[in-house]
Order: sequence, then C-alpha cells, then structure tokens
Amino acid sequence: MASTVWKGYVSFGLISVPIRLFVAAREDHVSFNQIHKECGTRVKQQLYCPHDERVVERSELAKGYQVDKDTYVLVTEDELKSLEAESSESMEIQQFVKLDEVDPLYYQTSYYTVPEDPGRRAYSLILQGMQQLKLGAIAKITLHQREQIVMIRPYNKGLVLHTLFYPSEVRALAEYGQDEDLKLQKAEIDLAEQFMKQLTAKFDPEQFKDEYQTRVEELIERKEAGMVAKSDKQPKKRLAPVINLMDALKKSMEQQEEAAGKKEPQREIAAKSTGRKKKVG
Repeated sequence: MASTVWKGYVSFGLISVPIRLFVAAREDHVSFNQIHKECGTRVKQQLYCPHDERVVERSELAKGYQVDKDTYVLVTEDELKSLEAESSESMEIQQFVKLDEVDPLYYQTSYYTVPEDPGRRAYSLILQGMQQLKLGAIAKITLHQREQIVMIRPYNKGLVLHTLFYPSEVRALAEYGQDEDLKLQKAEIDLAEQFMKQLTAKFDPEQFKDEYQTRVEELIERKEAGMVAKSDKQPKKRLAPVINLMDALKKSMEQQEEAAGKKEPQREIAAKSTGRKKKVG
C-alpha cells in the first residue's frame, strides 16, 4: 500500500476537505553499487580530511556554507531546525487561476490527493467546479518542513497537486530565445506546419518505453545466466546541418508517408487474420 506523504485539510472558504497526499510519479531506473573487481565485495566510501590527512567519522562533520576560497560559515542542525516552517495540517486555497496561465516549467513534484470519507462530497464539489471552469487552485502548504506554493488541478476524475518552483528557482539563460527575429518565408512556414499536422496524434503515454532500461535489465539477466554480453547498439545516424529548409521538409514528409504506407498493410493483414475487418486509421 502506498504511504501517505501528508495528511490534513484543504480549505475553500468555509469548506474544509480532509485529504491525504500520495506521490504520483517518481523516476525509475536500474541502480548499481560500487564493487571491488578483484573480490566482488561492495566497497565503503570513506570521508578524508586533506588538512589532517586522516579519515574522519560522520560524527565529526558539520554543515558549512562557502563564503570565500577555503572559508566557510558553519551552521548546526539545531540552528537550521529553528528556521523550519511549523508543521501544518491545513492548506488554504488562496486563488483560482486559468490552467493555461501556469507554465509547466514551474511544476516540480506531483501528488495524488485522496479525500477521507467525511470529505468526499465537498471534494467532488470542488473537483466538478474546477473542471467546468477549467481552473487550477493555488495554495500554500508546509511539506517536508518547508513552505511550498502548490497548484491543484483536475486530472482523471480526481485532483492532483504539484509543488511549484519559486520564480527565483527558475533559471534565466542569456542565450535562450535569441532567434526570434529571423525572417522565414511563408512557404517554409506552411510546409513545416503541414509536416507537423502529418505527425500529430493523440498523446498515449503507454507507447513510450524506457528502452535503455530494458536493455540494461536484459544485459543483467544474460550475465546472471552466464551468457556472453552482446551489444544491441545501433550505429548513430549522422545528421548534416540543414542547408535548404524546403528540400529537408519535403524529404521528411516523403519519408513519413513511406513509413505510414508500410504500417497500414501490416495492420490490414492482422485484422483479416482474426476474421474481422478492422478499421485502419
């Protein structure tokens, strides 16, 4: 059973809804340990002080903030704890916003919100209202001893919560967005849009797989079974700089049409083999 990250109330005016938060997504990848090749034993990392020229224990460590070269301000755990936000069981909706007004760049971590039994009716009321008006809710919550600004939005018959980055955490990049003054020909834009429409399809997350992780898992299984590891790596496709945009777009469209043409007959054959004619689209 999933573990609760936070338990409390989300308030909307005088309405309070008891809810629990559960992590909605987390990165999944194969992890490795550091092993001594000679004997196959997992190694231990040691902390070494170059000044005293010896290994130090974790009990000897302190947190330090660098203010100059080789100069640090030391801060204790107790000092940091005194600055933490007080744990709170309430999360007040401060305002509603149009969903497209919050750029996904600000989204940080995602959580499912699940109402407790006494709050299901009020939860459903907020959910349906936000769905009808296409709104998200901005609220403040204390999570992991830190005050967070969050966005709550309708998703798949429920409400999901995203912690948001503060504006100071979103980095600016001087080189970003410097090509906006380039003059493009209308024919180039029209052909590019035509190719984009050709590639447009309904988003289906199930069709995207972590192929690298699959290959790593297969490699581990083969080696565990005593088999010789083999390389499935395909040669890299070398891409030359685009010289003529129109020619490149036309060739891209031709290749896409050829690829689509190869897929359709296979689907038609598969449909016939089941005794039913399936619609190809």
